[in-house]
Amino acid sequence: ATIGAKRWLRWVQDADVLLVDGGDATYLCHWMRESRLAELLPSLPETVWVGVSAGSMVMTPRIGDVFVVWPSAPDDRTLGVVDFSIFPHLGHKMMPENTLAEAERWAAEIGGTSYAIDDQTAIKVVDGAVEVVSEGHWKQLNS
Repeated sequence: ATIGAKRWLRWVQDADVLLVDGGDATYLCHWMRESRLAELLPSLPETVWVGVSAGSMVMTPRIGDVFVVWPSAPDDRTLGVVDFSIFPHLGHKMMPENTLAEAERWAAEIGGTSYAIDDQTAIKVVDGAVEVVSEGHWKQLNS
């Protein structure tokens, strides 16, 4: 079960910004759909979504099999609010597998436009216009 909408709906509707932290993107996607938060998003055009790690990945169409951790996930598909995918934590010292070479393999597997980004990089989307804001390292893949 989830927390009923009666408890959180007004808070979400009144918020200027929703900060969604990381974790498991497929699990987050499941509960956003189950709680009906996902279907509420189009009615919040002025609300800013700030996603961190999985909080960003959940907005993409696919995350790639390598990022599917939740055993009940039917596949790697997520909400598809934006039309690109994200390979997070590029070059992070605690995640030695998150290399540019691995990101390129991942991008070839999922197809479509994608970005490999480090923790000093953000992707800003306003009215469909995509802008990378970075003080770190990133690369657009499959453009």
